[in-house]
Amino acid sequence: MSVTLRKVKNKPSQVTLKRILKDEKKRIRLFLLISGILLLTLGFFSSRPLPKQVQTDSNIAVSSFSQEPVDVDKALLTAKTNKFQPKNPPIRIIIPDLNIDLPVKEAKVVKGYWEVFPDSAGFGSGSAYPDETGNQVIFAHARKDLFLPLKEAKLGQPVYVMTKDKWYSYKIEAIKEVLPIQTEVIAPAEEPVLTLYTCTGFSDNKRLIVTAKKIE
Repeated sequence: MSVTLRKVKNKPSQVTLKRILKDEKKRIRLFLLISGILLLTLGFFSSRPLPKQVQTDSNIAVSSFSQEPVDVDKALLTAKTNKFQPKNPPIRIIIPDLNIDLPVKEAKVVKGYWEVFPDSAGFGSGSAYPDETGNQVIFAHARKDLFLPLKEAKLGQPVYVMTKDKWYSYKIEAIKEVLPIQTEVIAPAEEPVLTLYTCTGFSDNKRLIVTAKKIE
């Protein structure tokens, strides 16, 4: 049995590509075209949406926590002890060893998330006041002039919280990282506790939690 070999003709696309590769100018144009397509593709997939902006009564633009630290633990909104006790929220926080000295504003709950301020720390509305028994929650962005130094926190370091008429002293007793969904770190407590938190990890995908115990 004899086999006849036939010469297979190149397809038009193959012929065109060969011609382009032989021409130096056309090769450069093809390279630039492919490079441009790759850069556009990478830029599309690496783009990150900006946090949603909301407006407060103080007319300061703030970001909601929907893309920041954690949701408000719903138990905090129903666990207030004495409704008739005068409010005495924190107005300043100082951690000398970390060079943190910040004003503190009371952060309202916006659609299930606490406000986060661009220029100060926030005191989570619904959490315990410094003179109450419970979990007092103070948070801020992980930025240079805010809570970024918190990543250098160590056990035993002192923390001071000031209200309009009194100082409260705390000592750091626990440091850990959690996922954003782990809202138990800000749940109500049976003793006076100060919880500080901010973002940490790759692309701020985790939360740094620093817990301090009140010194009587």
